[in-house]
Amino acid sequence: MMRLAAIAHLCAAILPAFTLSAMAQTKPPDTPPPYEPQMMRLAEILGGLSWLRTLCGHQDGREWQARMKQVMDAEKPDEARRERLAGAFNRGFAGYQVNYRTCTQNAELAAERLIEEGGRLTRDVSIRFGGD
Repeated sequence: MMRLAAIAHLCAAILPAFTLSAMAQTKPPDTPPPYEPQMMRLAEILGGLSWLRTLCGHQDGREWQARMKQVMDAEKPDEARRERLAGAFNRGFAGYQVNYRTCTQNAELAAERLIEEGGRLTRDVSIRFGGD
């Protein structure tokens, strides 16, 4: 139950942290936002969770892909940035796919750690750059 609560918290935190901060930023076109490194790491985390949660038979595996799409849609990135974000998601997915071919205790632990890191990341971005 604790893991599901953490997952629900991360899902709820992702969009407000990034979309509200994106709306608050005023930047020239083609300039990444100041939270870009965090955004790239979040994309990797979502990719890793997409693989690990599906591998371990959890019903929310595909939800992580949908969340990445929602984040990208809300950010409205230019084509180059969209490709970088998608690349980060794919690196996260592929990196865990190479290392975890079956669901093990370590795979479950890796997913839990990604959820914790993603939660910290979204809270930090929300506090530093705005949002709820």
